[in-house]
Amino acid sequence: MDPLYNPFSPGAGSPPPELAGRSDILRQALMTLARVKRGRAEKSMLIIGLRGTGKTVLLHEISSLAEKEGYQSIMIEAHEKKSLPEVLLPELRRILFSLDVGEMISSKVKRAFRVLKSFVSNVKVSVKMQEIDFGLGIESEKGAADSGDLEADLAQVFIALGEAAQDRNTTIAIIIDELQYLSDEELSSLIMAVHKVSQKSLPIVVIGAGLPQLVGKAGRAKSYAERLFDYPELGPLKNEDAKIALQEPVQKEANIYFTDEALDEIIRVTEGYPYFLQEWGYQAWNLAVTSPIDITVAKQATQTSIERLDKSFFRVRFDRLTPREKEYLRALAELGSDPQRSGEVAEELGLDVQNAAPLRNNLIKKGMIYSPKHGDTAFTVPLFEGFMKRIMPHIPKKW
Repeated sequence: MDPLYNPFSPGAGSPPPELAGRSDILRQALMTLARVKRGRAEKSMLIIGLRGTGKTVLLHEISSLAEKEGYQSIMIEAHEKKSLPEVLLPELRRILFSLDVGEMISSKVKRAFRVLKSFVSNVKVSVKMQEIDFGLGIESEKGAADSGDLEADLAQVFIALGEAAQDRNTTIAIIIDELQYLSDEELSSLIMAVHKVSQKSLPIVVIGAGLPQLVGKAGRAKSYAERLFDYPELGPLKNEDAKIALQEPVQKEANIYFTDEALDEIIRVTEGYPYFLQEWGYQAWNLAVTSPIDITVAKQATQTSIERLDKSFFRVRFDRLTPREKEYLRALAELGSDPQRSGEVAEELGLDVQNAAPLRNNLIKKGMIYSPKHGDTAFTVPLFEGFMKRIMPHIPKKW
């Protein structure tokens, strides 16, 4: 088929042509947005899932829902090499400028600018960030958000922002992706800030997403985190939803369809993960000559998709690892795709659990593995164990 009209869109956060199987979470998000807008107490949301489950896509969809509800929306991504203030501050400044409209300058908005400037002057950020322009005549708010304690100061910034939004009769959605990359201090500070604005019924909602380890990190940061957030989990799509994700786009585009055998084959090898469904659908469309797209094409798509994933999606993660981290993941892959006991992975490497622990902890920080329950270890990237066996055919020698 003509690649120009290929409806599938494999990519980081690229919206699929058919967002199947996620309506429950979107309804929950819409209810949260609607209640907060009306001044009702409601938990914020932290969406949890492995790589390739569509967390980023959902966050973008929720951001669009927020804007349709009349929200001022902030969409940022936490970063391994940047602090939370560095990724958050430019967007907070933008929101405040959007609130400062009309002939009458709001005193609450001006105060929020002063508090934010005070925060920037006293938090650890780059020199470039320290020199950010807040407009002529804006001075720091002495005694507010200037203690140097991130937990205390970020809460004061959120309160000032919420009061400014309330004064302007609007609501703010702060949407943050890749939350697992926040340090313990940053996550604790964010949770504290959400807690403070919730206590004051200020019109701010925080919706985020991260890998499964985020739940444990949030609980360790603040014991009351479970009462502030809902944690909807994203997994692979159910078979019927996966079929819709594949079948609906091609039928809408050109009245083309997959055979039942082809659908079953693609769902089997992708395990129903949304990102991989897009990749396999994309390749199948390009490989097919005519409709229907049959199982022969589906199997060809498997070979082409795996080759492409090995060069990009999997490879970029692999290349970030040290040689010993790669060997740890190869040992994990040898034991199978299911969660494995950490002691068994260490034994595969010829180590005791204590000596293997630093490697395991580093891989968790890099977002490569997580602990589904105490003492267990699993990949955060579906199908990664197969890649590890392809890229490192031989089991590492015991250390």
